[in-house]
Amino acid sequence: MPARSRTTLCLGLSLLLAASPLLASPPPGKGKPGGGHDGVQIDLRGPTVDVGRVRIILGENRQLIGPTSSLPPGIAKNLARGKPLPPGIAKNFDSRLSARLPYYEGYEWKQIGRDVVLVAIATGIVYEILRNVLD
Repeated sequence: MPARSRTTLCLGLSLLLAASPLLASPPPGKGKPGGGHDGVQIDLRGPTVDVGRVRIILGENRQLIGPTSSLPPGIAKNLARGKPLPPGIAKNFDSRLSARLPYYEGYEWKQIGRDVVLVAIATGIVYEILRNVLD
């Protein structure tokens, strides 16, 4: 097979493979609601978090934050965006501090060691992590 034909064939196969997920998806308005599984709506976009504002509020309200310590390495490794919150490690903030932090409907702020996370209330999925902001 000539080199030009091989190149054309490879390019065509690459385009076909790249487009296959799009071809397999149902058209908009068809399929399951929200694009989720079993009727569960999944919003991958989430809110736009003003990290700078959160850091300022936390700094101005240190007296309302409980003691902090580093997470054990195994737990720290499992704390990641898009993953479920590891059970039993998150603490709620003092209500006076929670009232000052930016509010995002369907999400709540939690303290995990020296980290602050924004978690989806309904699913427990971590949306945002501010690492070591409570040092």
